[in-house]
Amino acid sequence: MSKKILLDKINVPGIKTYEVYRREGGYASVEKALKTMTPDEVVTEVKNSGLKGRGGAGFPMGMKWSFIDKKSGNPRHLVCNADESEPGTFKDRYLMEYIPHLLIEGMITASFALEAHLSYIYIRGEYMWVFKILENAIKEAYAAGWLGKNILGTGYDLDLHVHVGAGAYICGEETALIESLEGKRGNPRIKPPFPAISGLWANPTVVNNVESIATVPYIVNNSGLEYAKFGTEKSTGTKLISASGHIKNPGVYEIELGLSVYEFMNSDEYLGGMLDDRPLKALVPGGSSVPILPAHLIYKTANGDDRLMSYESLSDGGFATGSMLGSGGFIVYNDTSCIVRNTWNFSRFYHHESCGQCSPCREGTGWLEKVLHRIETGHGREEDIDLLWDIQRKIEGNTICPLGDAAAWPVAAAIRHFRDEFEYHVRFPEKIKNRDHFVAEPFEKVKHLVAKQTV
Repeated sequence: MSKKILLDKINVPGIKTYEVYRREGGYASVEKALKTMTPDEVVTEVKNSGLKGRGGAGFPMGMKWSFIDKKSGNPRHLVCNADESEPGTFKDRYLMEYIPHLLIEGMITASFALEAHLSYIYIRGEYMWVFKILENAIKEAYAAGWLGKNILGTGYDLDLHVHVGAGAYICGEETALIESLEGKRGNPRIKPPFPAISGLWANPTVVNNVESIATVPYIVNNSGLEYAKFGTEKSTGTKLISASGHIKNPGVYEIELGLSVYEFMNSDEYLGGMLDDRPLKALVPGGSSVPILPAHLIYKTANGDDRLMSYESLSDGGFATGSMLGSGGFIVYNDTSCIVRNTWNFSRFYHHESCGQCSPCREGTGWLEKVLHRIETGHGREEDIDLLWDIQRKIEGNTICPLGDAAAWPVAAAIRHFRDEFEYHVRFPEKIKNRDHFVAEPFEKVKHLVAKQTV
């Protein structure tokens, strides 16, 4: 059995309530931090853990904390990014819904480390039932003396609030989230200044996601070096994975980083193999924004090494032969999946969710959707494939925030690895127009037909 840190107590009856959570050792990290440690010592433990932010970017969390402005004298804030909107990702919701006090404990301990006295959890608007769960848990924490004035008699004060967003994916970007939290339209800010210097209400602010903050109690209770014993040298600890698609056991899993992709895919402890035992065609390992991997690169890297569930292994070879761990949205496709349709569906999402602030993203995402729709519905032209490549190339790296990259990368990877399938859509429009809307021909047949016509 793999190591469980976040989900260790998830199945304890009543763990959602304060009484049971406290009985199971909850809030111990708050006691330890506030009574026996300084804020800087907590930051040091997080640095020693090697924990990388679990929201998608994978930036070292302790380093991010160390950037916060300590000289201005302005109030500091911790903001939890619970705006989990990446298609294919649902692990933060699982934590908040079933063990909400773990997040609250992490928020208190992390706020103490940052010397913040007013902190927020920003949750996506579609998670209203989870919002109510968090609100109730926060009330319990206030009633038990873990929030408010003079916590545990230590002189440390902290108020914690949950803020509900309006259902905008763009607010998952930390500066857009801050804009929304301030009551403005959720447009990303130009950086610098970074939030650690000028964030919420121009005060020093750290934004971390749910999984990252929920990991803090374990690190404080057991030490950063103990946490770093799990995983790999560059990808320490455990990671929550949201698994969906053509697999036998979809759900949320906590894995020790460094587990092989093959074992994660096929072990009965995890995904249990392909649904209906159909062939594996492709995999999106980190949510809709990361490049798709074809079957021959899923279990082995281009160099023949075993592909591992880690930040460095999944990105091995760059985007030509690798992908990203991202937010851990693990989407599996069998041989009947239509990559063109899937890519169009992702592009529809990014076009809809673009804030429109940057021209390459505002215009480019619309063109990606339009051209992909044309190809998917059997009206594509041969030059459309190169047109898609040109559009995504002009979006990537040319926007204020990473949404432009998130829209471009899936298209680039789909064309790079599955160009045959795009050509099939263009050359056999009658098959595309008449086929079942959700089932494509097996990819081996697609490649054979394209090759035959080319010859």
